[in-house]
Amino acid sequence: MVLLLDTTEEKIGSEVLRECGLNKKEEVELIDTTEMNISNCNGCNFCWLKTPGECTLKDDYEPILKKISSADQVWLISDTKFGFISYKAKNIVDRISPIITTFLHYNNKKARHIMRYDRTPDLGVIYSGEGNDEFLNRWCDRLASDLGSSSRGAYGREKIKEAVSCM
Repeated sequence: MVLLLDTTEEKIGSEVLRECGLNKKEEVELIDTTEMNISNCNGCNFCWLKTPGECTLKDDYEPILKKISSADQVWLISDTKFGFISYKAKNIVDRISPIITTFLHYNNKKARHIMRYDRTPDLGVIYSGEGNDEFLNRWCDRLASDLGSSSRGAYGREKIKEAVSCM
């Protein structure tokens, strides 16, 4: 399954979904997070230590986390602020900790967390606005590497068709 998480004010996820509908036969799900209550991670580490795999914050994020942990790909659709993803999109990424453990292993001389589940989704970013394309691609690559998955890249809104071809 391909999971699209739209945090944009313009709700451009519907454009992406429309493009997927024309070209893809596999399951694609769009979640519009703009009206959802998704709190900031407070860094309590309970999801690692006291309630493994479960966030102690009770808001609209838990169903999203369950879908992330079972998806083949997750695409963050975000506005940009100062060349980077919006705070709404960053909240979603910051709250992903329950799917990883505190345990580390070394991969190519870099310490990486061990995943809690056997499956981790590939990650991609579709952004609108004045995003720093090079930085967003590097960030997406690094995040995917930290999660033991692959990066699908970062694409500006004008390259939605190219992003969909990577799905």
